[in-house]
Amino acid sequence: MNEKELINYYNKHNEDKRLKTKHANIEYITAMKYIHKYLSFGDSILDVGAGTGAYSYQLMNEGYDVTAVELVKHNLKYMEEKGIKCYQGNAIDLSRFKDNSFDIVLLFGPMYHLLTMEEKVKALEEAKRVSKKYIFISYCMNEFALIYHGFMEGYIKEDINNVDNKFKILKDNDNLYSYVRLKDINYLKNKCKLKRVKIINQDGPTEYIKNIVNKMDDETYELFIKCHFSTCENKELLGAGRHILDILKK
Repeated sequence: MNEKELINYYNKHNEDKRLKTKHANIEYITAMKYIHKYLSFGDSILDVGAGTGAYSYQLMNEGYDVTAVELVKHNLKYMEEKGIKCYQGNAIDLSRFKDNSFDIVLLFGPMYHLLTMEEKVKALEEAKRVSKKYIFISYCMNEFALIYHGFMEGYIKEDINNVDNKFKILKDNDNLYSYVRLKDINYLKNKCKLKRVKIINQDGPTEYIKNIVNKMDDETYELFIKCHFSTCENKELLGAGRHILDILKK
């Protein structure tokens, strides 16, 4: 993880505002739908890499006991102003928390930015250690970045040295994001001896057509959401979108 560049990036990037756009909101409402599916009344939640607290704030307001961990001080200040209980830290070291401290752990940001499989394993092991029930993980997918940034935006020839002969992205230019394939996600699950509850195509084709989605009227947008939820568990579509949501348990 490139902490210095990551902090600089998120000091300039308004994550809270991003999730309020129509296209990015698909990512958010999909996660929330499945969180609610597995939450029980009185559950405690640890939100690791919480950003500005979009998930923490909503779940806190619903009455859940929420604790957030975030690396970037700017984001922490934002959460403190919202009344969220939060600490500075990162996903690979949750030593401030005892084993089995939380019913549910959210890992929505860290797996994007942990650059090695060793770091990802450590983060997942820490999440497993402190959780009693479920771990929700969001990953950035290799094929999305390859198709969208490489071919649709036209950077493939410029970035070809960062792609192996099977078109697996080795690193991004800013050394901030890490992209995975389904076999990488399965490796992490098996390495940490976790059981899969469900795996979901979190935003489907939304990022490819985000300009169209953002211009949809409310009625069309509601239909688009229904269409998304009708297909997001389709295994044939896994890996095609920008994000995968993996729900695991001990």
